[in-house]
Amino acid sequence: MEPFTQHTGTLVPFDRDNVDTDAILPKQYLKMLEKTGFGDFLFDDERYLDPGDVDTPIAERRANPEFILNRSPYCLATILVAGANFGCGSSREHAVWALRDFGVRVVLAKSFGDIFFNNCFNNGLLPVILDDAVIDELMDFAQTSPDREVTVDLEAFEIRAGERTWAFVVDRGRRENLLSGLDEIGRTLEYAESVRQYETNRQKLEPWLFQD
Repeated sequence: MEPFTQHTGTLVPFDRDNVDTDAILPKQYLKMLEKTGFGDFLFDDERYLDPGDVDTPIAERRANPEFILNRSPYCLATILVAGANFGCGSSREHAVWALRDFGVRVVLAKSFGDIFFNNCFNNGLLPVILDDAVIDELMDFAQTSPDREVTVDLEAFEIRAGERTWAFVVDRGRRENLLSGLDEIGRTLEYAESVRQYETNRQKLEPWLFQD
């Protein structure tokens, strides 16, 4: 997993609450197990005028000109700003894969669905919970200054937009994992040698536990 220290990019305002994982990536795209190839189907039901068309090549599908991700400069944005309860619904990790594959590295929201929130950290995407007033300011910034860049600094716990700076909080363990580019499995494997030593010693002390 790619380490995350800080990210600078433009914002895309997604000004609504309760965006569920089926809206982020509809169920018909859950058959693939690789983490890549989902970006074209992000928000498929709203992004295309032929939603759910899995048979037509993506280059031939009809884009919805009204949807924000189809409009410049938001089509190139890498930081998504959302309302409350973003990523609620079913526990599909593919929803995070779709955001990452599209290019999103950070989601700023008033709150998140719990499982989606955890999946973000395990896939190198930073979810940040911010107060309503801060989200409203960032929404306004995204709409009035769509070409201006914002920096999300995980090392300094800061978001910087123009002359404005906002602080945020991330759990210490999750922050360390992102800074190191490790998911939960990767972090556990750092202790593999200690685990092997423990198992060897226990087998010597309590051999009856290891009999067939």
